[in-house]
Amino acid sequence: MDGVVAHTLVSPETGMEEVFAQRPGLRHVFFGGKGGVGKTVMAGACASWLAEQGRRTLLASTNPVHSLTSLLDQDVYGRATPVRGVPNLFAYEIDTRETIERSKRDISEKIRWFLKYADIPTRADAFVEAATMSPAFEESAMFENMVNIIMEDAYEAYVFDTAPTANARRLLGMSRVYSLWVNKMLKSREEAMAMRAALSFRKKAPEKDPLLEYLVAFGNRIKNANALLTNADTTAFFFVTLPEALPIAVIRRFIGWFRDFGIPVGGVIVNGVIDRSQLTADTSEFVLNRVAMQERYLAEIHETFPNVCAVVPLFETEVRGVDMLRRVARVLFGQGN
Repeated sequence: MDGVVAHTLVSPETGMEEVFAQRPGLRHVFFGGKGGVGKTVMAGACASWLAEQGRRTLLASTNPVHSLTSLLDQDVYGRATPVRGVPNLFAYEIDTRETIERSKRDISEKIRWFLKYADIPTRADAFVEAATMSPAFEESAMFENMVNIIMEDAYEAYVFDTAPTANARRLLGMSRVYSLWVNKMLKSREEAMAMRAALSFRKKAPEKDPLLEYLVAFGNRIKNANALLTNADTTAFFFVTLPEALPIAVIRRFIGWFRDFGIPVGGVIVNGVIDRSQLTADTSEFVLNRVAMQERYLAEIHETFPNVCAVVPLFETEVRGVDMLRRVARVLFGQGN
């Protein structure tokens, strides 16, 4: 499927180490895919590897259904917490509810402020309810929080475990939505101020317009966020899939959408592959059938996606704790098992 991937950063299965070798400035890394494919594990493995290369790294979850605390065997909810056993690594499960409530308070204040300075004589409650009840409101709140974290620039690398891909697409696409909204608001505000000046009987120096100043500052901030998210030198989005029909179909569709937003796609990671070398004469027919099925889908994955950068095996135990994350990281970065 030629032309589907936005940026091919690596040749097939050379390992993610090659991605970072080719892009030494890469520091904003996102992992997404269908729910249940192993995004959290891959994000954790990547973050642990970066930290062990000496880079101060933040592993953050923007997924409303968090798994980092379970993965790391320590509480990382609500604050950036040093990860035990991995120097330079910090983990943070973002408090989704608190983020949304804070955003609601903030947008309520901004709407009331807007109505006041726009001289619109109406109650703000209806506007506040319309803005905060939008299906995209949660994504916009999480987007702003994510941008705030990155803009603080407290870490050398940021690794995000995102929500299932549909939510991640909306989340990362909010920069474009915000840009359109801000530009429209700026135009409307400038027209209103020009009309007020034209109709005024008194000639006086134009007053400062706090709303216009806010919109300009906010627009510049979103412009910077958009530039950050679309910079292939510093940002990459990795899609995680299982060798199964549904997750493959999901990422096939969404890689094209991410291309439309200009978000660089770092590559595709195939997770949960049964190691054929572990099969014996006594292997059950059920397992043999699963292996045959996986091999068909692996062939489809390599044919469809030109940038498969890692194939991760199904391990004999669940991936939990930093020792298992190191095992996954070795595979992920092409350094064996």
